[in-house]
Amino acid sequence: MKMSEHARIRSQQRAIPPILIDLLMQFGACEAVGKGATKMYFDKAARKRVKAYAGPLAGLLNEHLDVYAVVSAESQIITTAHLTERVNRH
Repeated sequence: MKMSEHARIRSQQRAIPPILIDLLMQFGACEAVGKGATKMYFDKAARKRVKAYAGPLAGLLNEHLDVYAVVSAESQIITTAHLTERVNRH
């Protein structure tokens, strides 16, 4: 998946490694945020999928899964950040 220059800079500034973004795009849950963009994050089911995929490494990854990415309608990552509050789904 393509990343915008803004997303690349933000993920570096916020210490979000590319492997977390890859896992997020592969296993993360989606929520619409407007204008065709979606927010990808790790919900409980996504964390279970990562655990099944990563095996013994899942314990090390678990504390770093509180991140999200906003993806455009054109499938480009717009930005990445750490979750600071709970995601409320409707």
